[in-house]
Amino acid sequence: MRADNTSFIHKWLGDSLNISPDEKISAMEGAFSLPRDAPDVLRQVGNTPLIELRKIFSSSPNSIRVFAKAEWFNPGGSVKDRAALAMILNALNSGQLNGEKRILDATSGNTGIGYAWIGASLGIGVTLCIPKNASPERIKMLKAFGVELILTDPLEGTDGAIVRARALAETHPEKYHYLDQYNNPVNPLAHYFTTAVEILRDTQRQITHFVACLGTSGTFVGTTKRLREELPFIRAIAVQPDSPFHGIEGVKHMESAIVPGIFDPNLADDTIFVSTDEAQEMTLRLAREEGILVGVSSGAAVAASAKLAESIDEGCIVTILPDRGERYLTDNFWR
Repeated sequence: MRADNTSFIHKWLGDSLNISPDEKISAMEGAFSLPRDAPDVLRQVGNTPLIELRKIFSSSPNSIRVFAKAEWFNPGGSVKDRAALAMILNALNSGQLNGEKRILDATSGNTGIGYAWIGASLGIGVTLCIPKNASPERIKMLKAFGVELILTDPLEGTDGAIVRARALAETHPEKYHYLDQYNNPVNPLAHYFTTAVEILRDTQRQITHFVACLGTSGTFVGTTKRLREELPFIRAIAVQPDSPFHGIEGVKHMESAIVPGIFDPNLADDTIFVSTDEAQEMTLRLAREEGILVGVSSGAAVAASAKLAESIDEGCIVTILPDRGERYLTDNFWR
């Protein structure tokens, strides 16, 4: 990555309002550019549909509309494809990732799947540390792409996987390039340049509230920063589980977890806490009322959007549906 791009990332983390449009474009082209001979599948990341949730919010006033960004339309089936592709391209373009090293990271599943299919398409080996209790569907998907899996203590969650990945990176720097999604500034930048821009375009800049779950926090941080630059009046709502022990996979209870380095707690105008039961109930409603089969983190995001809708008189709410539901069908709540 060129020096001006490195400077951009540092500035962006501080005060992105002082960065000119030309500098933003330069950073994007230098850090995330696809090689001319890149596999076509890589070009399919992003530009996911925005779906209005009419039935679930049918009782809301006409002055309130709720839209959900259907991120399962990405090739790997989740919003994490955006960050995974950006981080890999940045590492390749900067020379940090080469034919001698494997991609290494900790994951709860979705970013790992992103690494897996992108690594397979580029011929790059992938090693992932993942909690042993990750859904069987996710484990099978990762194995299908030929990933080397290191299963960690399920009681330690993603924090345990992070500790293990860090240890491997420190012990074998010649073997692994540790992408470190929880602290890599390219993670939120991926959403700054893509997710936010698509939301502005598809709502015709009418969005008033943005709602997103916190995992690595990349989606929330990057999207919010760009939306705020374009439309300063937008309110950003973070979504967290209501307790440290929960069943909303991929979402962090920040007070009890290792807080990602990319997380900016000052960005959220409010935080809505959602219980596992609320998230699962809304996930079922999305399937049975809207015909949308998604994961529990999507249910949490929509449940939080419903709470928000009850507290406002008008607005255009946009939330993120991080992934599709097939990778969770062994969970008991479906029955």
